[in-house]
Amino acid sequence: MSVIPDIADAGGADAGQVPAAENTLRILRYLAGRPAPVAASAIARELTLPRSTVYHLLTTLGTHGFVLHLKEERRWGLGTSAFELAGGYARQQPLARLGRPLVAALSDRLGESAHLAVMSGGDVLYIVEERAPRRPALVTDVGVRLPAHLTASGRAMLAALPREQVRALYPSASAFPDRTGLGPRKPSQLRELLREVRARGYATEDSEVADGLRSVGAAVRDHAGWPIAAVAVTWAAADLDEASLAAAVSETAAILESRLMR
Repeated sequence: MSVIPDIADAGGADAGQVPAAENTLRILRYLAGRPAPVAASAIARELTLPRSTVYHLLTTLGTHGFVLHLKEERRWGLGTSAFELAGGYARQQPLARLGRPLVAALSDRLGESAHLAVMSGGDVLYIVEERAPRRPALVTDVGVRLPAHLTASGRAMLAALPREQVRALYPSASAFPDRTGLGPRKPSQLRELLREVRARGYATEDSEVADGLRSVGAAVRDHAGWPIAAVAVTWAAADLDEASLAAAVSETAAILESRLMR
């Protein structure tokens, strides 16, 4: 049974809650459009809301993980629960529908397996999987989750997030599960790795998900610059050129990005 009252039937105290719900959505929309966390006073000013209302709603949203409070900077940003909602939409339409033919074409072009994934908390969730014939078996598949910090797809998206969001996802060494004994084990190592991703323009991983397999990935961003997905290719042959594979992956990500903007 739903715990959300039907607005048409709501009255008295229930009807008075509608403005609070509207203001909550306005705050989330405002934060989603900002390139970095902002102060509560700025939210109140931009949305012409009382500061007390903004602080109350932010506190409630923070309790449920939809926003995070950076105490040292006195700023607020989107939390992991907000990304879960975004991932839920992305897993439906139009991302998977638009991405599937592009990922299939990428796989055919390169002769390697290709994927489309979204962030889900500290994991990546694969929503499109194209297996190339006569290639090694992969652990990835539609619906499979893997630790974002170990995958090329996840690293591409993490590198496109504000640094404060990454800190919230990886606050300590306990947030770094391991698969093959390789990969970052603490926040400082992840920060350095993501700096390299930003400088290079694409993400890589080598035997960190499965021994002997390598991947490259590139982020797909929305109109506000937030990473909503990533395209990646996985291969095993040592003689393949990483840069050429990365160029093809980045091109596919850019095409998907442009189609989502239409």
